[in-house]
Amino acid sequence: MSAAALNPDVLVALLHGPDRPGIVARVSGWIFERGGNILHADQHHDRSSGVFIQRIEWTPANPSAAAADADAFRAFANSIGMNARVSSSGARPRIAIFVSKFDHCFHDLALRWKSGDYACDIVAVVSNHRDLEVAARGYGLPFHHIPVTAATKDDAEAAQLALLQSLDVELVVLARYMQVLSESFLAQFGRPVINIHHSFLPAFAGGRPYHQAAARGVKLIGATAHYATAVLDDGPIIQQDVTRVTHRHSVDDMIRLGSDLEKIVLAHAVRWHLESRVLVYGNKTVVFD
Repeated sequence: MSAAALNPDVLVALLHGPDRPGIVARVSGWIFERGGNILHADQHHDRSSGVFIQRIEWTPANPSAAAADADAFRAFANSIGMNARVSSSGARPRIAIFVSKFDHCFHDLALRWKSGDYACDIVAVVSNHRDLEVAARGYGLPFHHIPVTAATKDDAEAAQLALLQSLDVELVVLARYMQVLSESFLAQFGRPVINIHHSFLPAFAGGRPYHQAAARGVKLIGATAHYATAVLDDGPIIQQDVTRVTHRHSVDDMIRLGSDLEKIVLAHAVRWHLESRVLVYGNKTVVFD
């Protein structure tokens, strides 16, 4: 567990920009000059694109002024050509989980949240079906049924957006939500959406990936958690995992094996996002351990 997870007064910054000498010294110097104490720092140089990427955790000299320090750090980062996102370890992001009928990823996320593993507030479970309503309410989570058909998709997305905005949702997690969010929805929401896709992307994007995998005779199947973008199953990848299969595995076998992968891959992706460990640039990510 990171120092930030143990201390509610820790600031966590993710920054990236053109690589040049002295960035680490300037960042650490800025924190030192303001009386802060660096708890952890990690960085990466993307040599192919000339991009410098850093994650740094520190305690501010005056915890009550942490918000002002965060704003000041963003301005400082911008002054040295860096884009920066700063969060407080004491913040509890407001999350909505979108589900359909498959329940394995939903239960896994809800149990991790209920046990205190996730520093967030799940403020809504949204579904195009009622199958998980009783389960959601059993976890003490508010359930919202918003049906979606081809004819009502625009109205349904408008209702979803109105709900998310009214609840000030900061992250949407698609826990096997079997609807494609439109480009308009993603643009209007304007905040991260994490999706779990039941294949090792970019292989077998789209529908029925286990059936596609069986038809192709693959020896590995996988799961991929990624940020949703306007292009289906093409967003920046956060986490992936695979398991071996053989000619003896049926589609049903692959679905069963893949379900375990989907749960753990999505769980990791959500945790890393909540802990500000994922930096997106271009169409890829750097995930700091």
